[in-house]
This record gives sequence, structure tokens and C-alpha cells, in this order.
Amino acid sequence: MAHYFDQTPQSESQIRTVQARIHGIDFEFSTDSGVFSRNRMDYGTELLVETVIQDQQKMNGKLVDLGCGYGPVGIIMKRAFPSLDVVLCDINSRALTLARHNARANQVAFLQILQSDALAAVEGPLNYVLTNPPIRAGKAVVHRFFSEAREKLAPGGLLYVVIQKKQGAPSALARLKELFLEAEVIEHSAGYWIIRAKA
Repeated sequence: MAHYFDQTPQSESQIRTVQARIHGIDFEFSTDSGVFSRNRMDYGTELLVETVIQDQQKMNGKLVDLGCGYGPVGIIMKRAFPSLDVVLCDINSRALTLARHNARANQVAFLQILQSDALAAVEGPLNYVLTNPPIRAGKAVVHRFFSEAREKLAPGGLLYVVIQKKQGAPSALARLKELFLEAEVIEHSAGYWIIRAKA
């Protein structure tokens, strides 16, 4: 069975378009079969970017959209904070092709989009990592996202994670508290938790 965390999805391409309005800006994203949340922008993803924008107000430095899919998190953050150095990374080649298209379609330039197994291909130090982790890939993969973020974040850098309570948010929070100086839930809505962890 094909998964959105496969490196090269084999499912037949079925491109469609989804819209979102975030931070007063309208976005349009092309999606496809074999990528995460192809029919609409995932509620958790919306909650993640809205919470980070509200939490930070101003952002500078290097931000990574880890497991970027078709690119909404990184693209939205670059539009909201143009001075950020933004990197989008994913293992899924089809998702990366969409992310490149979506960056152009939403008038976002000067960001890096690269294929990477977790953060393996991303150079640190990083100031922010944002992720809606691939829960269906299993806890080991999700926790590797956390540990690699901890390794590559600069001192004081922040990891933001969205995860549903029923899909393991409490255990994710416990693991983040082990890895990071501090970790806390800063928002929750409709069963989704936004966790912020500080390196």
C-alpha cells in the first residue's frame, strides 16, 4: 500500500487545488495522490502555522518545515516573515515537486526545497523547526524527527509540533521533555495539540 512518506509514490497522479486563508493572506496549493492531506489543508497544519505566527510576532534566522508535503507550512511562514531563511524538506519526491510549484504559485521565492530523510540533508544550526510529523510512519520515525531537531537546533532554538491527542500527543510531549530543556502545550483545539520545545 502506498503511503505519503514513501520516497517515490506509485499511485496515479490526480492533481487538485486547495485554498486556505492564513494571517489575512489567501493561498492556493496544488496537491496530488500520494501526498499528505490531498483533499484540503489539514486542520492541524492550519493550527500549527496560526499558533506559531501568534506566538512569535517577529521571526529571524533559519526555519525548517520538516516533512513539508506539498509545502504549506514553509510557504506560509515565508510569506508571513519574508526575512526568514526557509528550508522545506521531505522524503517524498512527488511532494517536493508540488512544493516547488506551490512556492512559485504563491509568489514565494528565495527558499530552499530539498529531499531529505528527516533532517539528514539539512545543515544546521537552525532557529526553528516546524513539523506535522508522519504519524502513520510509526513512533520511531516521529521520535527521530524530534531527536534530529534537537541535534540541529541552535541553543534557544524552537521546535513546534502539531499532533492529535488520540495519535500520541501525550507520549510525544513526554519524549520532548526528555530531549529538550523545556516542552509545553501552547495550544489545543479539536483534539490537536501544538507543542513548543526549546533547545
